[in-house]
Amino acid sequence: MPAITLPDGSVRSFPGAVTGAEIAAAIGPGLARAALAMEVDGVAMDLSREITADARLRFITRKDEAALELIRHDAAHVLAEAVQELYPGTQVTIGPAIENGFYYDFYRNEPFRPDDLPAIEAKMREIIARDAKFVREVWEREEAIEFFEAQGERFKAELIRDLPAGETITIYRQGEWLDLCRGPHMRSTGDIGNGFKLMKTAGAYWRGDARNPMLSRIYGTAWRDNKELEAYLHQLEEAERRDHRKIGKAMDLFHIQEEAVGSIFWHPKGWKLYRNVEAYIRRRQEAGGYEEVRTPQLVDRRLWELSGHWEKYRKNMFIAEVAEEDTMLALKPMNCPFHVQIFKQGLRSYRELPMRMAEFGACHRYEPSGALHGIMRVRAFTQDDAHIFCTEDQIAAETVRFVALLERVYKDFGFESFTVKFSDRPEIRAGSDEVWDRAEAALKSACEKAGVSYTLNPGEGAFYGPKLEFVLRDAIGRDWQCGTIQVDFVLPERLDAEYVTPESGRARPVMLHRAIIGSFERFIGILIENYAGRFPLWLAPVQAVVATIVSDADGYAAEVAQALSAAGLAVELDVSNQKIQAKIREHSLAHVPNIRVVGRKEAETGQVALRRLGGASQEMHSLAGAVALLKAEATPPDLRP
Repeated sequence: MPAITLPDGSVRSFPGAVTGAEIAAAIGPGLARAALAMEVDGVAMDLSREITADARLRFITRKDEAALELIRHDAAHVLAEAVQELYPGTQVTIGPAIENGFYYDFYRNEPFRPDDLPAIEAKMREIIARDAKFVREVWEREEAIEFFEAQGERFKAELIRDLPAGETITIYRQGEWLDLCRGPHMRSTGDIGNGFKLMKTAGAYWRGDARNPMLSRIYGTAWRDNKELEAYLHQLEEAERRDHRKIGKAMDLFHIQEEAVGSIFWHPKGWKLYRNVEAYIRRRQEAGGYEEVRTPQLVDRRLWELSGHWEKYRKNMFIAEVAEEDTMLALKPMNCPFHVQIFKQGLRSYRELPMRMAEFGACHRYEPSGALHGIMRVRAFTQDDAHIFCTEDQIAAETVRFVALLERVYKDFGFESFTVKFSDRPEIRAGSDEVWDRAEAALKSACEKAGVSYTLNPGEGAFYGPKLEFVLRDAIGRDWQCGTIQVDFVLPERLDAEYVTPESGRARPVMLHRAIIGSFERFIGILIENYAGRFPLWLAPVQAVVATIVSDADGYAAEVAQALSAAGLAVELDVSNQKIQAKIREHSLAHVPNIRVVGRKEAETGQVALRRLGGASQEMHSLAGAVALLKAEATPPDLRP
């Protein structure tokens, strides 16, 4: 007699095995209509599955975030059915739900083109309208292999052969069409709804191996309703408009070229923006008790072997071999082992802890060329990296201190809130379970003291310790993981770091790895897109342009530019022969936040006309007033009174 415990704590008992659909109907007709699937003891299942023992049960309805993955998974199945109806002989391979949507890979003689998508999407809507039930079946392994081979589906047959011995082989039907799938699924194709759209086509190798056949991939996006779909499509349009690569070119900030794949050529204005960010972070860190260091780029592989990074990250390291010394050096992909080397110089006392060591560390990591993306994903980057060496008792206080610093920094950059993920032990890790128990307990306790609420991100910790990941949301609703703090008992042990205890003994410090913005390159890309290039004045690489209406005002314009420059503002002077409308348009396209317009009248009266980026009107100021106004607005947040 299964006893089913519901989320509100109530318990319902049934005389024998019972399906999720039957339980929903027993609770009420409204739930029976709304339930799409269920979670049994935390595991998602079809409503048709039977429950034979006591269990905790939660129903998944369209309102739940969990419904999105179900909708996307089912949409992938419908996509595959639509393709095979329209293009007989096409073989299906795999089609998972992914972030914001789904895809399916197909094998056929010619790849799909974008102009094929409208017909496929129309067929999908036809299949959804049929409202065919998803039916789960369990097949014998050889039966399934023989079936798919007889259908000419050699990729499906290969997948089944490669499944572990003893794996249950499940097939899902939707009407006359079927597919190999673990599930779960919703009740029927009609549950998908109409909030979906096919987006693009691409190529992909079978199982990601270039030695295998090339497949044709179709991507789609799927949401709970048309409103969510339209919001997502609008976000994509905004993302296209805000693309940091386009804005970076318009503002003359940087470029990338084939001779230095994954590395950035910063132009003067871009480097000014970079230095504005760096100077601000440096001031905040120094005020927070951090001491800045600098460590080498190339280090012998032996250090990486000792730290454990060689085994974990070797494939992402750039290597330099020195033949005459018979040594192998690696460009550092991270700074952690280097800071331990500084800590180990001399005998450290407990009185020196916590020791906060920061570095704007230049790192290199190999990223496949297909994964590179502007300045967001590169091979050469700089981190606002820091490591805090402390006692176990100091973990909570240092975490509280770090979160306060991070929150202040994010607000100053215009991000008012963030979310936090707690990433616990990964499957492959260093250190004993006892060490991980201590590290995870310490970090959870620190979260409580810092007032940090988090969602669990299972198995995503670093190989040496658990971590918190801080996620920003930008102006158009996209999430970016930037900051992190990680509790590490492992690396100090591996690299033999120690300090003198109050009892004159020796102990290992705890190492807190932390970053606030992460990669400077990526964070600057995020800032460009968040502000669409319209930076707050303290960040803008060019804070004002003084532009003349007539050549008679050139001398006064130079005086205005000099006064602004003397006040510490980044200013440009435009005394070209272009008409003032053309000058305003040019500098507006370059996202200059303030254009100071001067003509004969302004020269005679000692005034300037201020036109702000995006504004149609002008403000009149005296020269002294204009300088004072812009100087106050351009003061970085940490230097304001």
